[in-house]
Amino acid sequence: MRDAVIVEAVRTPIGKGKPGGALSGVHPVDLLAHTLRALVDRAGIDPELVDDVIGGTVDQVGEQAMNTTRYAVLAAGFPESVPATTVDRQCGSSQQAVHFAAQGVLAGAYDVVIACGVESMSRVPMWSNVLPGTDPFGPAVAARYPDGLVPQGISAELIAAKWSLSRAEMDRFATDSHRKAAAARYAGLVDAEIAPLGDVRTDESVRPGTTPEVLAGLRPAFADPAFERRFPQIDWSVTAGNSSPINDGAAAVLITSSETAARLGLRPLARLHSFAVTGSDPLLMLTGVIPATERVLRRAGLALSDIDLFEVNEAFASVVLAWQAETGADPAKVNVHGGAIALGHPLGASGARLMTTLVHALRTRGGRYALQTMCEAGGLANATVLENLG
Repeated sequence: MRDAVIVEAVRTPIGKGKPGGALSGVHPVDLLAHTLRALVDRAGIDPELVDDVIGGTVDQVGEQAMNTTRYAVLAAGFPESVPATTVDRQCGSSQQAVHFAAQGVLAGAYDVVIACGVESMSRVPMWSNVLPGTDPFGPAVAARYPDGLVPQGISAELIAAKWSLSRAEMDRFATDSHRKAAAARYAGLVDAEIAPLGDVRTDESVRPGTTPEVLAGLRPAFADPAFERRFPQIDWSVTAGNSSPINDGAAAVLITSSETAARLGLRPLARLHSFAVTGSDPLLMLTGVIPATERVLRRAGLALSDIDLFEVNEAFASVVLAWQAETGADPAKVNVHGGAIALGHPLGASGARLMTTLVHALRTRGGRYALQTMCEAGGLANATVLENLG
């Protein structure tokens, strides 16, 4: 029976997604190409062996239009015969790319495949793909949700209200994310996952000096009189400090079967054990990680207590805290090297970035099973279980 294994995983450092950010001068095609070159170089394989490259990008417009992944393959110097496609499952785009790639290996459609992702939010700002005056949802969705859907920041506030999460609790969580990210950096625990880009070697958004007292001084980021009238239960406690920042970055994962890895002399690091994707309430939007976790554990035949490490994307502190409250996961096992609040959230790259971090953390920290899950716009979530082979 075929399996799907990860034999290498790399990412760029993550830059601030604004003009003057560490990676803002790099075209997104070149940013992704950098990880593709690093991936095959580290694995020591001929890129001609790659059957397909599946990449995630969210804002597919401007410099990220026209199938970014295909042009990254060409920019990386891969043979023209290597195909590529770009997918969009919002923030989980490159985690979905991992799923598609692994499922292709399991089905026998691929022997060697790359899953990857990129987002340059300094060069292609969020929502660039929605033209002014246009409606990306249509009248039937408006009829189904007559009160209207809401931005993600409002969803994060609704989650905080529903789970009675205080501003102080969310600020402490954010501070811990920066603390863990800084500690992992200083201990050299993330060196193996990063492919430096020129002089850029570390994640730019990590703030080691952040404290709850500093974060307490920030204003609510999404307070709006219209939403105040509609949702009087909101306390307006979501800020820039307890949310993920805007970033640039790319990541890539090399996937094959154990049989192919043995034939090519590659060392499997982790087995892609189980997959799940779920839909959930598009108003709360970001709570899909809860049923996705339940579903992937059921498919894996595992209990929460079997999982040694978790990566839960820190789009907002309220998302992870609500997930922890519902699942009962041990906070000491969650985002052990820091999360997106500290490291950053380059949308289309984040799924592969979390996967890269998780694979390397399993190797350095040990344990058998790990679980990754991400909330996604529109009320979606992906979840993946990995089994350590390193």
